[in-house]
Amino acid sequence: MRVIFCFVFSVFCTGCLLAQNKTLDNYISAGLQTSPLLKDYANQAKINSIDSARIAAGYKPQVNAVSTNTYSPVLGGVGYDGAITNFGTFSQLVSATKQWVSKANLNNQYGALRLVGDSLRNASKISEQDLKKAITTQYIIAFGSWQQYQFNKDVYTLLAKEDTLLKTLTQATVYRQTDYLTFLVTLQQQKLAVMGARNQYQADFATLNYVSGIFDTAFTPLASPDIELSNMLEAENTVFYNKYLIDSMVLRNADAQIDFSYKPKINFYADAGYISSFTYQAYKNFGTSVGVNLSVPIYDGKQRKMQHSKIAIAEQTRQQYQSYFVTQYNQQLAQLAQQLQNTQQIIAETEGQLKYVESLIQANAKLLATGDVHIADYIIAINNYLNAKNIILQNNINKLHIINQVNYWSSK
Repeated sequence: MRVIFCFVFSVFCTGCLLAQNKTLDNYISAGLQTSPLLKDYANQAKINSIDSARIAAGYKPQVNAVSTNTYSPVLGGVGYDGAITNFGTFSQLVSATKQWVSKANLNNQYGALRLVGDSLRNASKISEQDLKKAITTQYIIAFGSWQQYQFNKDVYTLLAKEDTLLKTLTQATVYRQTDYLTFLVTLQQQKLAVMGARNQYQADFATLNYVSGIFDTAFTPLASPDIELSNMLEAENTVFYNKYLIDSMVLRNADAQIDFSYKPKINFYADAGYISSFTYQAYKNFGTSVGVNLSVPIYDGKQRKMQHSKIAIAEQTRQQYQSYFVTQYNQQLAQLAQQLQNTQQIIAETEGQLKYVESLIQANAKLLATGDVHIADYIIAINNYLNAKNIILQNNINKLHIINQVNYWSSK
């Protein structure tokens, strides 16, 4: 009898031993590998590197072949003025143009792309943390359902074995038939509890596979989630705060680019080829030309100042969001720390009460074999045991959820 009782109390260890092949890391790894969002961010980073190369290519000489051919006939004295049209033009050129840009302007444009890359990497990290959190949350839920199923099943096994003894004692008139029937009702209720727990676990396990991008409909046990509480970081050291830093640099970069857009613009060009109207010595109309275009902004209706004002307003908005995040972050961690402390206190107190319940069940189990205890008292002791174990189980699961939340917000 004592051996059976001890086996029931080893439910947590039993669940872990059966589940070594299904761990939290397995599901997180699968989720990260199959996530289309993370692949999207990776592809956007590749596109951004191509855009950087395009900027460099855009400031190299641009060479084009240009063919322009027109004919303007004059019929019966009616037609375009030949002094303007030369009655036609035949132009076959190879032209080259190059825009001159200062090194500071070019570096600022490269800086904008680097910030895009930084923003993509930071967004990818946040999305990765979101996915890890979602998978871990569902894993904890499924693991809790698995433990509930294992616990109910082991208690049912204990009661089923006691049923054989009680049936014999009832036949020997040690216990009344009504007492035995009361025990049978408890046994059937526990059987229904096992079936319900199994169905709940299958549903939670299916959801876990869905979130992780895995196709698996088997009834597979789960290992205890290996989750350790991370150090609670200052808001400024988290990946979430990095977003505001990057946004600030993006605004400064955009503000500087406004000034660069108002700098004088210089374009060099050169061409070589054949242009002729065929009016005089067409065979000599091969040639070349070079030139420089200079554009200097003088007045644009104060649009430059307006653009700077837009950036300044955007920066004020960014600072407000940043300040709000820091306040909310500190409040969230303080609340989680308090919840974790309260949960640990409940677990400790319930475990202390459970020792008395265990002693009572052990004593009743001995007396049950001799008919010196009422079956109703034994059932009450079993129910108290179930309630205490369920409280511990649920609070252990709540503790894992809280740790998961803290680790999520404290990610770098």
